Amino acid sequence: MWGAASPPLPLGVALRAALAGRGVALFSGEFSAERLLERSLAVQGRARLDDVRSGRLDEATYASVAAAALAMRANPPLLSHLPPNGMPGMSDLLIEHLGLDLLVVDPLQSLARGTLPMEEELAQAVRDLKGLAVRRHCAVLLVSHLGVPVRERGDPRPRLDDFGALGSVRQLADVVLALYREELYETSRDVDGAAELHVLKHRGGGTGYADLYFYKPWLRFEDMVEPDR
Repeated sequence: MWGAASPPLPLGVALRAALAGRGVALFSGEFSAERLLERSLAVQGRARLDDVRSGRLDEATYASVAAAALAMRANPPLLSHLPPNGMPGMSDLLIEHLGLDLLVVDPLQSLARGTLPMEEELAQAVRDLKGLAVRRHCAVLLVSHLGVPVRERGDPRPRLDDFGALGSVRQLADVVLALYREELYETSRDVDGAAELHVLKHRGGGTGYADLYFYKPWLRFEDMVEPDR
């Protein structure tokens, strides 16, 4: 499960999993398949999204985007707008038919249909996705907005209790990650691109955080520190 996430980061996870040969599907409640593909090429090709859309790419960037497109073609992820019927559209049959290893749903709030109070619907969606993951042995990356305002408190970094959905994320998720982008809260300081990825819950391990850098022109997150070779 994921929280307080910016859409490029879950998309980046999906793309890296697909490039590693995994079966991946990403359903977005906010973007069409065409827009997701544009963002994918920007992320992987390290290109500005507007330039990808317009085709105004210099030679080096064009080569980078073309290489990204070829790499994605070898094992393309399914990138789709969320099915109109929500959860039923992300069924056991779909996962089995596509041989999925990873299902990304962005965001949880898009699964609400207005038939019940919002918090009850979100909690039920979390339970349904957890059941789907267990039955089909498929990892589910669920993106969620925070359920409470955090801007006014002393430390706006997300906490495990911030997710709402009647506590279902805290109770049912095996891993909860939270993204904190400092520039969204500290406009008075030069913190452009600074981000932290917090592990708020890890059923099989410890918690902590990693420093990231967000390249806004490319919609791409990268490690702040290079890993040891």
